[in-house]
Amino acid sequence: MTEHHVIASGGFSAGIRALGAELTSLRDDRGAEWLWQAGPEWRRHAPVLFPIVGRLAGDRLRHAGREHRLTQHGFARDRRFAWVRRDADRCRLRLTDDAASRDAFPFGFVLELDYALAGPRLTVTAILSNPGAEPLPCALGAHPAFRWPLPHGPAEKPAEKAAHRLVLERAEAGPLRRLRDGLLRPEPEPPPFAERVWPLSPDLFAGDALILPRLASRAIRFEAPGRGLTLSWEGYRDLGLWSKPEGADFLCIEPWYGMASPEGWQGDFVDKPGLMLLAPGESRRLAWSVALD
Repeated sequence: MTEHHVIASGGFSAGIRALGAELTSLRDDRGAEWLWQAGPEWRRHAPVLFPIVGRLAGDRLRHAGREHRLTQHGFARDRRFAWVRRDADRCRLRLTDDAASRDAFPFGFVLELDYALAGPRLTVTAILSNPGAEPLPCALGAHPAFRWPLPHGPAEKPAEKAAHRLVLERAEAGPLRRLRDGLLRPEPEPPPFAERVWPLSPDLFAGDALILPRLASRAIRFEAPGRGLTLSWEGYRDLGLWSKPEGADFLCIEPWYGMASPEGWQGDFVDKPGLMLLAPGESRRLAWSVALD
C-alpha cells in the first residue's frame, strides 16, 4: 500500500499519509512549508481526533455497564486509513470499525477524510456515518499545527513570534474554558482579549489549550506583517488553540465538535456533554479549509 500521497494545484501542494489520514505538508507556490514538521517538541503534524476530542476521566469509556479503555483524542490518529481515491489535486481515505476499535469504542462507524486543493486553498471534509443499529455518540476534531513564526520569502526578514496575532471573524463574548490534568475545569474564564484581535504570545498557553465553545465565528485569521492564513470551518462547533509555551515553533488552530470530559463527570458515554449523536443510518459532513496568502 502506498503510505503517502501528494496533491498539487497552481504551484501549491499538500502531503497526506495513510497513517491517521494525516496532513503532513502544506507548501505554497514559492515552496515554503506552512505546516509544523513534527519536531521533538511534538511529533505530529495535523492529527485527526476521533472518536473523542480531549481526555476521558481515567481514560475510561463507560457504556451499557461496561468500561473500555480509550486514551486522549481517540485512536483514529494512530490507525491506518484505506485509500478511496488518489487524484492529482484530491484524495480520500476511509476508516471503519473493527474488532480492535470496538474493544475501545463499542460503536459502529465509517469515517472518511477528503482532501481537496485548489491553488492556495486546502479543504478537508470529514464524512461520518453510522452503519450500526444504535445511536453513535462521538466527537470529531482537526488538529493542524502551523509554523509560528509563519514562513517568509528568501529575501524577507522573519517576523518575531510576538508580531503575530489572531483575528476572529466576530468578537466572541462567550467564556473561555481551560483544562486541568486534561479534563475540563468547571470554572469558565473571560477571553484573554475582549476584541476580535488577539495578540499572540507563548505565555497564553502556559495553562494548556485555550478552548472557545460554541463560537459564533466561522473563520479565524493567523497573521504577521505581510503574510497570513485564514482557517474557516462548517459543521464544527468549538475551537481549540494550543502551543507548547516554551521552545515549540507552532500554533495549532483546531475546529472541534466535542471536547474533554468535565472534571468529576463519570456517566455513560452516550450522555457525555458536548458529543454529536448520529442516529442509525445517519451521516454528517464537517469541513475546514485553510487559505494561504
